[in-house]
Amino acid sequence: MTAAAGGFLPLLAVSSMPVAELLLIAAAGAYLATARCGVLTPSARADINRVVYAVFTPALMLASLASTVTLRDVAAWWFMPVNIGIAFLAGGGLGWVAVLLLRPPQQLRGLVVASCSAANFGNLLLVVIPAVCEQDGNPFGLPKKICSGHGLSYASFSMALGGVYIWTYTHSVMKRSGEAYRRMRQQASSIVPVACVVDPKESVIPAEEDKDQSGNDDDRAISSPPSQQSVVEKGGEHLISVPLLSRSGNHHQGAESKSLWEKMKQGTRQMTQELTSPPTTGAVIGLVIGTVPWLRSVFVGSNAPLRALQDALKLLGDGTIPCLMLILGGNLTKGVRKTKVPPAVVAAIVCVRYVILPLVGVAVVRAARDMGFLPPDPLYQYTLMMHFAVPPAMSIGTMSQLYDVGQEECSVILLWTYLVAALALTVWSTVFMWILQ
Repeated sequence: MTAAAGGFLPLLAVSSMPVAELLLIAAAGAYLATARCGVLTPSARADINRVVYAVFTPALMLASLASTVTLRDVAAWWFMPVNIGIAFLAGGGLGWVAVLLLRPPQQLRGLVVASCSAANFGNLLLVVIPAVCEQDGNPFGLPKKICSGHGLSYASFSMALGGVYIWTYTHSVMKRSGEAYRRMRQQASSIVPVACVVDPKESVIPAEEDKDQSGNDDDRAISSPPSQQSVVEKGGEHLISVPLLSRSGNHHQGAESKSLWEKMKQGTRQMTQELTSPPTTGAVIGLVIGTVPWLRSVFVGSNAPLRALQDALKLLGDGTIPCLMLILGGNLTKGVRKTKVPPAVVAAIVCVRYVILPLVGVAVVRAARDMGFLPPDPLYQYTLMMHFAVPPAMSIGTMSQLYDVGQEECSVILLWTYLVAALALTVWSTVFMWILQ
């Protein structure tokens, strides 16, 4: 095992280096967001986040897919989108189980599911897989240059497919979580106590009136049980705090009376919005350019007439990861001081991402190989297994900022999961390569 994997210590350096680079950029973002520096203010982070969502991420996906994936690759790698879908479904299911067992606050529920399901299929795989190929005696049986080229193609295709899943499934989870959290806050703010001064010798409502008005819903609501009223003695009088009546019941009845056609239109509209988000649109355009030969010849290659456009998109895409990590570090400065993420929540996410999901990945890939679904390429199978062992996607931080739900908590969760990833990636990389020998 040590001979094939190049030794544990070299592999430790290879696997931990990209994580260390990301954490250093996050540390720079944390410093820029301090009061002494004052560069990454909350408004600046929000503006940068919108640019990342609308410009940098679509450019990254479009440029990567257009330049590295061809129609032949898509046909040969048909199991890769299935594998990533299984990783999302398994992680999402385990995330919902964690939410049901731990019952975290409302603003953390969608974040827990997203952190368990959405993985970083981007920069980590782009760095780790080619770096493993550069090691002497790599276990994939390919020359270093060929191995690195194949690994870069696998990682780029993984990043594009992962982006589609993230900006459809995970984006929908975070959006619904933000809407539920906002509704909960609005309902809590709509209940305002009203002080009613009454004589302590008299009842709140006479018995005759209570009997006569027993059919009136409003009067029954005012004469609520003592558990819903707070009685405070002051100067021989009783102050009874009664919540204001809300019309949410009428709104609820109106929502239930919607026709099935209106609900279908609303669902179709929401699905269309998810599928036409800027990152998803960039991935689709890049896939079309890469798989259509004449379009690829126009944009990609040294003699392509529009290669300047492709190079410009690549330059824009290169800014995605640094900006995401700067925002993560800036949010972390507030999160560490003021946010209390339950340790059990962080432990559950770490357990799902680095213990359960890698075991699921080994079982899925070995089963697919035994059934003849995979080509006999150990590097391709290694990439499929790595889909289950990488840390959560940094795009989750972008979504939490977009929908103003759990921003600081997200930074704390990402910090701990990426710290653990330095060791977890090393261990599972070694295990995967040992299995594929």
